[in-house]
Amino acid sequence: MTAYTTNPPALVVVAHGSRDPRALGTVRQLLDGVRALRPGLPVHLGHIELNAPLLPDTLAGLDARGTGAAVLVPLLLSRGYHVKRDIPEMAAGARLHTRVAAPLGPHPLLVDALHARLTEAGWRTPADGTARRATGVVLAAAGSRDPESRVDTHRTARLLAERLGVPVVPAYASAAAPTVPGALRALAARGRTRVAVASYFTAPGRFATECAAAAPWIASAPLGTHEAMARLLLHRYDRALRTPSAAPRELAPAS
Repeated sequence: MTAYTTNPPALVVVAHGSRDPRALGTVRQLLDGVRALRPGLPVHLGHIELNAPLLPDTLAGLDARGTGAAVLVPLLLSRGYHVKRDIPEMAAGARLHTRVAAPLGPHPLLVDALHARLTEAGWRTPADGTARRATGVVLAAAGSRDPESRVDTHRTARLLAERLGVPVVPAYASAAAPTVPGALRALAARGRTRVAVASYFTAPGRFATECAAAAPWIASAPLGTHEAMARLLLHRYDRALRTPSAAPRELAPAS
């Protein structure tokens, strides 16, 4: 745990926002998990769109209460437009001092959460070579037109494949290829007919539901409130504080 000689900067978790009411409840529970791991740290929520509070309103409220500094941690799993443009621009418009942390992925803690969710859904490591050769996983992500987002998702897929011992193919709900059905067909063509869908989403929503519905075998739940997610939010917060103060709004390294 990081030690502070004064009050720590506020942690503002920046969620995308969703029309699915389950998403907001999940994010609020996740923030409660962060608070439980680090009592005394001010933890707040701001959304990019669709849900209140919006990030600019959260930052304005903190400023009005006399908060001097905040670290914004994107509740997003890869780099992309929101991480590179939307959040830094909102941070730049705030009166209080801000730092923007890196997105959550890729990171081994995400693999911990993915593995746990798959296990909850019924995943078991194949017991023999024949079963292993028939087994695979599709890592179902939201998708982005940003090539760095796909790089990040592919890195997570490789880490998960190392953990599971079977091929893991990244696939996307929108904006990128392959789609989840396309990835399933490609695996089937290679003889991988026992395929799980690993939900690479932070909370329930339309994309997560559609990807799970395509699963020919099991589909895991979104990462949601798993403790590894809360630990990773705090890791990104701490890492952002350790970056040079000369560039407070630059993204922290993605390790």
